[in-house]
Amino acid sequence: MATARFLDRVGKGIRGAPRDALVADLAPPALRGAAFGLRQSLDTVGAFLGPLLAAGLMVLWSDDFRAVFWVAVVPGLLAVLLLVLAIREPPRAAGAVRRNPISRANLRRLGRPYAWVVALGAVVALARFSEAFLVLRAQQAGIPLALVPLVMVAMNGLYALTAFPFGALSDQMPHRHLLAWGLAVLIAADAVLASSAHWGALLAGVALWGIHMGMTQGLLARMVADAAPEDLRGTAFGCFNLVSGVALLCASLLAGLLWDQLGAEATFAAGAFFSALALAALIVRSKSPRDGA
Repeated sequence: MATARFLDRVGKGIRGAPRDALVADLAPPALRGAAFGLRQSLDTVGAFLGPLLAAGLMVLWSDDFRAVFWVAVVPGLLAVLLLVLAIREPPRAAGAVRRNPISRANLRRLGRPYAWVVALGAVVALARFSEAFLVLRAQQAGIPLALVPLVMVAMNGLYALTAFPFGALSDQMPHRHLLAWGLAVLIAADAVLASSAHWGALLAGVALWGIHMGMTQGLLARMVADAAPEDLRGTAFGCFNLVSGVALLCASLLAGLLWDQLGAEATFAAGAFFSALALAALIVRSKSPRDGA
């Protein structure tokens, strides 16, 4: 089981950057936010429909894990067939040659605007630690153990519903404004979750968390695509995902330490602090004449 989970995460790491680079290449620039929002929405629909289907099949087939995993193979095969038979990359300029992009010269070409987006994404990741802490808070709220997974279903459901509309909105307004509102929503989510373990506060906090995800995740992907040179978008997304992933790991480790030593309130208060830090950095950056986001 551990090996399978490890391979699954490796696969996610391999496919994430080229997938987002392909979306950026195929989407018209004026609709790039909507395209990334739709991608996030569909990805999240799978994230909560898949577990629901698995749970239903487990009940129907009397906990036959092997049969459920064989069913899970089918969507993966369909995705590969779709990629091979239906997806076509945009044509490249005549004479264009693919070279190793991981060189000092190419990394310098990514530029300061891209470095700013990466740094901002890292601070946002520090503010938004693992959603597993929402599940732990649900247990503290006294929600029956069998219903605790529905917390993640609710969060992902709101994420899926809001990702596309907010992605489309990012095509119509300055990115920094929408990202600032998204960070404000995350601060509100952390404040609500820190203030009380009551189930009502939990539901409100989870709802705000899901809306924040819908507001920011597709937007950050669009900001990466806009800041990176066209021929280095895959590299740009890979570096962004690497830095954000390391930041999320550090945030989750810190959140776990705070949870053990000081309690849930301190964990969510720390999340609110890092969210406020990211919001302050965004406000300061927005006053710079070099900021075109």
